[in-house]
Amino acid sequence: MCELLGMSANVPTDICFSFAGFLQRGGGTGPHRDGWGIAFYEEGGYREFRDPHPSVDSPIARMILDYPIKSQMVISHIRQANVGQVTLANTHPFTRELWGRQWCYAHNGQLADWQALPLPYYRPVGSTDSEHAACFLLGEIRRAFPNPPARCEDLWRHLHAQCERLRGLGVFNLLLSDGVHLYAYCSTKLAHITRRAPFGQASLTDFEMSVDFQQHTTDADVVSVIATDPLTDNEQWQRLLPGQLVVFREGELVASLGGELPLSQEEPGQEQAESGAVDRTATSRRKPDWLASDLSC
Repeated sequence: MCELLGMSANVPTDICFSFAGFLQRGGGTGPHRDGWGIAFYEEGGYREFRDPHPSVDSPIARMILDYPIKSQMVISHIRQANVGQVTLANTHPFTRELWGRQWCYAHNGQLADWQALPLPYYRPVGSTDSEHAACFLLGEIRRAFPNPPARCEDLWRHLHAQCERLRGLGVFNLLLSDGVHLYAYCSTKLAHITRRAPFGQASLTDFEMSVDFQQHTTDADVVSVIATDPLTDNEQWQRLLPGQLVVFREGELVASLGGELPLSQEEPGQEQAESGAVDRTATSRRKPDWLASDLSC
């Protein structure tokens, strides 16, 4: 399997600290040696680096650490190949244009029967299930919304439904962004943390490095980081639930849709479903959705 890293912030921020730990998992502390990539949204533009070699040994990765790129939105991926050869064309993230925006996509997992997914608009360049699913997903958004929808909630619910469809084919952990929102969908494993004032010190799990964020931030800064597994060992990360889609904008969590809670973890009062008593033979229940309604798409 692969690993994912994303960031959403309300001010241009470099991701060097998180990336320093993350790249160690690409052949150092982890087995993901089959390529890596990172994408930055900057002032309406888009910058991307991809390399089919292990990130832990990559001169390009070291260059990014030495050249802090300020961005409000970042998506990164390290690959452990299971479908498709180890080539640049098969290296994440993948991008396609929609509504005049660059959409960036990175996937962790493996899908069955993915060749049957219809592709009316976009075509893959490489040979992976991940890129095929990216073309399908963005094609479904384009089919449903030829233009940006008036209500973000309509897009988010449609995106969640398509992610659920893809999860039905196997493991589908996703990071997706159009430069405005950062979407994270959990099939099996994702975690996130939001840092805001009062900022404290953080220590990486995979690399001997600590930082005191208070020395590098203002009281108004908000930065959220999403990763397959927590990157620090002295902070409290929040695990996403299987089937949960979360949406970040300018560092803030603005929406959460779906998610399956084990019966033993349900909140008081959830024992009764709208249609009657809960089925005790079930292994999970749907978590209620909540959405922000004052944001444009």
